[in-house]
Amino acid sequence: MNFDYNEEQQLLADSVRRFIQKDYEFEARRKIVASPEGSSESVWGTFAQMGLTGIPFSPDYGGFGGGAIDLLSVMEAFGEGLVVEPFLATVGLGGQLVARAGSDAQKKAILPAVVEGKLKLAFAHTEKGARYDLAHVNTTAKKSGSGWTLDGEKLVVLGAPAAAKLVVSAKTPAGLSLYLVEAKAVKLKPYRTLDEMRAADVVLTNAPGELLGAQGKALPVIEAVVDFATALICAEAVGAMKFSCDTTLEYLKTRKQFGVPIGTFQALQHRIVDMYVAYEQAKSMAFLACSQADSSTDANERMRAISAAKIKIADNARLVSQEAIQLHGGMGMSEELKVSHSFRRLTMIAQQFGDADHHLERFARSG
Repeated sequence: MNFDYNEEQQLLADSVRRFIQKDYEFEARRKIVASPEGSSESVWGTFAQMGLTGIPFSPDYGGFGGGAIDLLSVMEAFGEGLVVEPFLATVGLGGQLVARAGSDAQKKAILPAVVEGKLKLAFAHTEKGARYDLAHVNTTAKKSGSGWTLDGEKLVVLGAPAAAKLVVSAKTPAGLSLYLVEAKAVKLKPYRTLDEMRAADVVLTNAPGELLGAQGKALPVIEAVVDFATALICAEAVGAMKFSCDTTLEYLKTRKQFGVPIGTFQALQHRIVDMYVAYEQAKSMAFLACSQADSSTDANERMRAISAAKIKIADNARLVSQEAIQLHGGMGMSEELKVSHSFRRLTMIAQQFGDADHHLERFARSG
């Protein structure tokens, strides 16, 4: 497998990085995080103008027909910049569910607006006691006239405070199904997560919903889309690890003790080398995950490859983020230093869509 970006991917990555370095540097990001919305409409509009929101969607709906591999360089750049806009929630989860499960009419109504940056989505699925089990859903959907009504509660719905529409999972007598629900039809309990994203708990009480796809056939689609999103956050983790390694190396070169840079101490040189080795391993596994998310036709093969990547990346994210903090000393924990925020994001990525223990079990089960 070739682990280098092709020319188009490299150009795209470079353009995203230039934007982040110029217009999304750390202080600008801090202001966005502190705003009531927790994200920037201006930045979202720029992402749409750059074509980022259209990469994984069909040209029939204004997209570019790409996949996870084409988003890999974008997500890596987002990881370096610690982007907080709800890209994963809209493009990697909600938009993918519509693209894979929706009718032609639903796709035409929703996907062009997503591609143009005019519509944000969120996937409301996780419930109390689920523990990463995608089949664990207690929210119910009942037929009501020509539509459906939903009752239940969803937890930690990423991107929900900014979303106009939610894709909600619910059980019916036929099995697990997906529904489109207007955000204004539900009660949101919004909050900021540990890694400074915005999420909400969602309470559905007789909420009107529109069936998305075939009734009772949602679980395989949910599993494929969550694997797709898992591959994307693996790529994002690689970007955050790269920043952590680079900024720690720079610190070791400039911080002096006993009149010499601490980077001259052999014990610290060994530790920074271990960090870069972990980063390179993670990058290779992210390529594998994104490739399998796009190309694998066998669900077990896809699940096995993505679980393998998530296990390695969760372990390496912990090593890199903790070493970066320790090598910076006490100041590594301060709010003013970006490395402490990278630590938070890497810690959350290690848990998101399943921690290492969960994926180790799934890896063994899918063999």
